[in-house]
Amino acid sequence: MRMRRSSGAKKIRAIRVIRGQKLVFSDPRRMTPPPSDHFNGKTFFYPGARIAGRFQDFLRWRLSHRPTPWPRRIELTPQPPPPAPRGDEIVATWIGHATWLLQTAQGNFLTDPQFSPCAGPLGRLGPPRVHAPGVAFAALPRIDVVLLSHDHYDHCDLPSLRRLARTHDPVFVAPLRHGDLLLRAGARRIVELDWWQAHARERGAGIAFVPSKHWANRLTTPRNHRLWGGFVLTLGQRRIWFAGDSGYDGDLFREIGRRHGPVDLALIPIGAYEPRWFMAPMHLNPAEAVAAHRDTRARRSLAMHWGTFQLTDEGREEPVQALATARAAAGLAADEFAAIEPGASVVV
Repeated sequence: MRMRRSSGAKKIRAIRVIRGQKLVFSDPRRMTPPPSDHFNGKTFFYPGARIAGRFQDFLRWRLSHRPTPWPRRIELTPQPPPPAPRGDEIVATWIGHATWLLQTAQGNFLTDPQFSPCAGPLGRLGPPRVHAPGVAFAALPRIDVVLLSHDHYDHCDLPSLRRLARTHDPVFVAPLRHGDLLLRAGARRIVELDWWQAHARERGAGIAFVPSKHWANRLTTPRNHRLWGGFVLTLGQRRIWFAGDSGYDGDLFREIGRRHGPVDLALIPIGAYEPRWFMAPMHLNPAEAVAAHRDTRARRSLAMHWGTFQLTDEGREEPVQALATARAAAGLAADEFAAIEPGASVVV
């Protein structure tokens, strides 16, 4: 594979996978993917859905919303350090929001790393976090791979990405057109994927990028300039689905289940869903999260995207309470779809 030197004299290994072919490109900031059923040559879109996150809808919400107050600060219950996996075990530790530490025989994975005080530009603007990360950055084991679902600030935090690039030098796997952000963060090894494309790793590990019903936006780029989605990790004989952010689409989730299921562990968002007139196209509520669990034929699911940043109008504990109601209505046992505390681990 050809290597290039960036302006900072670092070697960058960048791969783009489009339509089943692996393409090496010299500068991921300049590569434009070909038009497709979800890319019009300029911006990405979710086929058949109205545009999510429209400014006029956002303005209407901000002028009318009455959010349930959250506590300013929550002290976490101390948790034991994540255990090392034995054999083909997967140890999933919830750090907070959409950040998971996944320790496996095929390496350690980190999803949507967010360790900053706020979910916004520079990690110091925007909604403040109400609890510390469940695992401190300094306590992380070696991180081999970072999975980045999309460019929203609560999922794509440049200060956290910079720290990871500097201290762990992992492979960063992200949707199309995230290379510029990752280069800014100092990443040296970047894999960009289109929907339904995959990146193979050693020791029987594979990373498939799957669609989600969402959108993308940062202050420095046009709306939907970058792609978004979730990931299915194949680790030997086991599979994990990390959903990223998504509104509900039963056809999509059943297709993920058909192609990649049954999954042994699903990591599904349950928060940031009120008011429904605004949030339904982009965020699952707990009842929809339970439906997604069943659609993908997940054997076990864990809740995420709640309780760390107040992004919408529901109270902090409401998603967990609503999950319990939805789980009972679906006839699921408590451990089939659980909400764990930040810093807690589940062994699969």
